[in-house]
Amino acid sequence: MTIRQETPADYKDVFNLIEKAFRSEQHSDHKEQFLVERLRKSDAFIPELSLVAEVDGKIVGHILLTKLKIKNPVDSFDSLALAPVSVLPEFQGIGIGGKLIAESHKRAKELGHKSIVLLGHASYYPKFGYQRADKYEIELPFKVPKENCMVIELVENGLNGLSGIVEYPEAFNQ
Repeated sequence: MTIRQETPADYKDVFNLIEKAFRSEQHSDHKEQFLVERLRKSDAFIPELSLVAEVDGKIVGHILLTKLKIKNPVDSFDSLALAPVSVLPEFQGIGIGGKLIAESHKRAKELGHKSIVLLGHASYYPKFGYQRADKYEIELPFKVPKENCMVIELVENGLNGLSGIVEYPEAFNQ
């Protein structure tokens, strides 16, 4: 398996992959593929953090990290959103998602990013170092179970002094 930066030539395959990956997902609006399309066209998009996993030349996984802000009445902080990570159903459960997450963390850190926020499965993401966001007094702008709102520090103390409400890019709200 190889992990590389997504290119425009990959967009159609990635669209289909995301649709298949979330087709039977219970906690999904089944529109993640359209979110990725919108994010690619937004100011939040970081091409170096849109990654694909290939097996024998076939794209089997995708992950996207985009810019977001954490705001409170006094300050605003830069962070990243992990949304979504997708693996073709027939390739799920063999570690591809985990490898995409680890590689995206590495690349984000190399680009100078300090933290990532996500809304996801409470039992999956902690094994990659994610913790409940409320530990850092970080909240999402909508009601979700606290155990599903998570953050990770990419650098030591990357969340020190941060608190506030996540402000997602407009592309998330369409």
